[in-house]
Parts: sequence; C-alpha cells; structure tokens
Amino acid sequence: MSKEIIKLDNIDVTFRQKKREITAVKDVSIHINQGDIYGIVGYSGAGKSTLVRVINLLQVPTAGTITIDDDVIFDQGKVTLSPAQLREKRRDIGMIFQHFNLMAQMTAAENVAFALKHSGLSKEEKAEKVNRLLELVGLADRAENYPAQLSGGQKQRVAIARALANDPKILISDESTSALDPRTTKQILALLQELNEKLGLTIVLITHEMQIVKDIANRVAVMQDGRLIEEGSVLEIFSHPKEELTQDFIKTATGIDEALVKIYQQGIVQNLPENSLLVQLKYSGASTDTAIVNDLYKFYQVSSNILYGNIEILDHTPVGEMVLILSGEPGNIHRALEAVTEAHVEVTILKGEQPC
Repeated sequence: MSKEIIKLDNIDVTFRQKKREITAVKDVSIHINQGDIYGIVGYSGAGKSTLVRVINLLQVPTAGTITIDDDVIFDQGKVTLSPAQLREKRRDIGMIFQHFNLMAQMTAAENVAFALKHSGLSKEEKAEKVNRLLELVGLADRAENYPAQLSGGQKQRVAIARALANDPKILISDESTSALDPRTTKQILALLQELNEKLGLTIVLITHEMQIVKDIANRVAVMQDGRLIEEGSVLEIFSHPKEELTQDFIKTATGIDEALVKIYQQGIVQNLPENSLLVQLKYSGASTDTAIVNDLYKFYQVSSNILYGNIEILDHTPVGEMVLILSGEPGNIHRALEAVTEAHVEVTILKGEQPC
C-alpha cells in the first residue's frame, strides 16, 4: 500500500471581510498517496485553490490538521513548525501557476537558478543543475532566452523546471494550463505525467476542467461551495458519478452532452420507428472487450443503429460510451437489455417505451 504523503483533515478556512465572515473551505478531508496525480476540480469560487494553498501553509487554515510526509505542520489552530522548519518543509513542495510568474529581466536559466539561491550549491553545481532541469523539460536550447522570447508552453516548462529546482516530493499545479491552447496543454500534461513516472513526483492538479483530470490523474476530488462533494479514483468517478455537479463535469469532458443535442435533432430519433428504443450504453474494463452490437443481433435478433460511440483509457482501463437505436420484437429487446445489464453494461433508455 502506498504511503500517504499529504493528509488534510477537517480543514476549515474562514476569512473576515468587514463585518462579514466568509467560509472558503468547510470541513474538507483529503488524503493523497505518494506518486498520485490527484485532481481537484470545481468551478471558480469552489475553494480548491484556497484548499491547496493550505498544503504548504501559504494559506493558514482556521481549523483542522495538516500532515505532510509524516510531519504534522498544523494542528489545534496553530502552525507546529518554527519559521526555519517551515521554510525547509516548503522546499519539498513545488508550485506552478496559470501565469508562469517568471521574472522578465532574467533568462530561462536565470529564472531556474533563482530558485537555487539558498541551496548551498557552488556556482558550478548550480549551473549543472539548471542545465539538467532545462533538459528534463525539453528546453536545453532555450537557456539564454528571456520570457518575452518564449511561447506560453515554453514559459510553463521554465516554470516547471524552476519548481523542480529543490527536488520537491510534491508538485502543485494551480490551473497551470488554463492560459495555454489545447495542443500545448496536452504537451504540458504529458510532461507532468512523464515527471510523475520518472521522478516519483506526487502531483496535485487544481482545475475547472474535468478533461484535464481525465487525461492524466488517477484520483479526483470534486469541490462545490467550499465543500468536498465527491472523491475517488478517476475510473470510479467517470463510471459512476453520484453528484449532479460531477455528472455535469463528466458530460462536458466526454462530449456526450454536445453529441446528444445533435442526436435528438436527427429525423430518425424525432420519429423513432415502431418497436425501437434510443438507448445509451456505458461500459468499462472487460465489458469493452465484448462485441455488444454483434451479440444483440446474433442472439436476440435486435438490430442496432449506432449514432455515437467513444472509448477512452482512464488510468489504464478502457471506458466506453455508445448511443444507438435498438429495433426488434419487444420481448427480444427486453431479453437483450437484460443480458447487456448482466454483462456489467449500464443501460439508460433515452427515448421509447421500456419493453416488458
């Protein structure tokens, strides 16, 4: 079993604004294992950035307990470390942000070297480490470029190299791809995944896009109004989302919502033939290996008109979704759907009468 490297227990964060008290985070508990890529998802104002800033005490909570790598750093309303101990602990936690936070007057190499200012390394050792880090993020040839000479993706790579300068065990990514185009976003996510595997880095991703989580995370937490409303493996959450907000995020990430709008506009769906059903099938793992459509006709004489199909790999497990029109004798459709359900495929009838 993996070691829990981050433990946030019963965290509250309350702000006082004039005479008002604002609760940004309310009674949130999250445990993150070493080596996880852990996504925290929520819309603006959900409290996710505030919660994650608690990890390195950039935001001191109002209540709760924080344990980082077996060290309790906050408890009983107090920081338990001395200022020197806290500085040392923060070296284990790197951060990257949406707007890169690079110093414009410094080259890429100088920006990375700045993080090594208090490292105790010699000038030569610093130069060697900076070169190694820039090579790690694919920017060895851009060492002498200034931020203004770099693309958004290149700036983020410099920021990642800088965040890795002190060999952290944890990397926090606060909406770090929000300012990037889709292609560059995928490249940065691939880099983070590579660093996770190569360095054993624990990564905490804050995002308002479930697509980001779907691409690289293995666990996900969903926040709303300062509360944790759902948490689990990416596979569990995508296969069986419980909360309405989570379901909305997933529909957007998979594109099924957009697809259904177009499907309902098709003539064959608006005028569904007699003895037909419009159904949605969701399946994962071994179920994706089954020739579902072929078997429906082979064993039950139920024909299928596929209107939408999608399959993805989530945390090394295939997950699929299909929308189709089933046509056949009502009794045959009933038996076919029973067999599909028994094969651990989730069936939702979108239009038409449930056959008895």
